[in-house]
Amino acid sequence: MRVLVTGATGFVGERLTRALVDAGHTVTAMTRRPDAYSGVGTPIGGDVGDAESLQRALAGQEAAYYLVHSLDHADFSSKDRDGAADFAKAASGAGVSQVIYLGGLGDDADELSAHLRSRREVEHVLQASAPTTVLRAGIVIGDGGISWEILRQLVERLPAMITPRWVQTRCQPIGIDDVLHILVGVLNDERTIGETFEIGGPDVLTYRDMLKTVARITGRRRLIVPVPLLSPALSSYWLRLITNVDMATARALVDSMTNEVVAHDDRINTLVGLTPTPFADAARTALRERAERTANGADAGS
Repeated sequence: MRVLVTGATGFVGERLTRALVDAGHTVTAMTRRPDAYSGVGTPIGGDVGDAESLQRALAGQEAAYYLVHSLDHADFSSKDRDGAADFAKAASGAGVSQVIYLGGLGDDADELSAHLRSRREVEHVLQASAPTTVLRAGIVIGDGGISWEILRQLVERLPAMITPRWVQTRCQPIGIDDVLHILVGVLNDERTIGETFEIGGPDVLTYRDMLKTVARITGRRRLIVPVPLLSPALSSYWLRLITNVDMATARALVDSMTNEVVAHDDRINTLVGLTPTPFADAARTALRERAERTANGADAGS
C-alpha cells in the first residue's frame, strides 16, 4: 500500500517507517524539514498546521498514520485538536481508506489529565471525519522514548529517590517492537476500521515496580521512598532537575502519571497474532539498543 507516516522523525514514527518498508509498503514520510530527512521512505514537506501542505502530502495515499502530538507546547490541547481536524478533513478529501492513530490509555470514568483528555479529543476528531483505527497505549518501552528515558535516567542518577506518590500508580507498559507489530498489523484490515483498541504488555506494574526492575537489570540497588507532599508542579520540577525532559513535557507527563493506564481489552493481540513481550525483556532490549547506539558514537540522549 501507499502509506503516509506523520511524525516520521519521532520515536515511534522513525521505527514505523522502517517496519512498513520491510513489510513491502511504499512509505511517504511527512516532515517539516524534508531536506534534512535521513530515514527510509520518500520525504515530503508537511505540517498539520498547514492545510495546503496536508493536501499535498496525502494526495495519492491509500492509508495514513497520525503520530502527531504537541506536548512541548503550553497550548498543546488546542494545537492537537486543530491539527487533527485539518488532517482528518484532508485525509477524507484525498480518499484515504484508513487513518491509524496512536493515542493514550486511561479509563474514561476517571478524571483524566489534560494530556489524556487531549488524546481522547484527537481520537474523536479523527473518527468523526475519516475512517480511523484508534490504538491506545500507555508507556512505550524503547530506546529514545520519553517515558522510558525518565525511568532509565532516574535509576541511573539517583541512588535514593524521595519520589512523588504517582510512583504507586498502576500502568501497563508495552515494548516498542510490540507497538510496531500492532501498527503494521492493523493496516488494511477492515475489521479494525472504526474501532478503538487498547494495547499493552502482559504486566500490570506500578512505576515503582518498573524502577525497581530496571535497577535490578542494571545491577543497581535503589532506595525508593514515596511521599505525599510533592504536588504535580513540584513533581515536574523534580523530573526536570533529574532528567533531560523539557519542562512543558515533564508537567504534561506528571499530570498523566496520576491516572491508572491499564488495558481492559486484549482482542487486538488475537487480531494481529501477537504474544506480548514482558516488561523486563522490553527493558533489556531498550538498554541494549542504547548501549549499541552509544558504542557507535551516536548521541547517548542523557
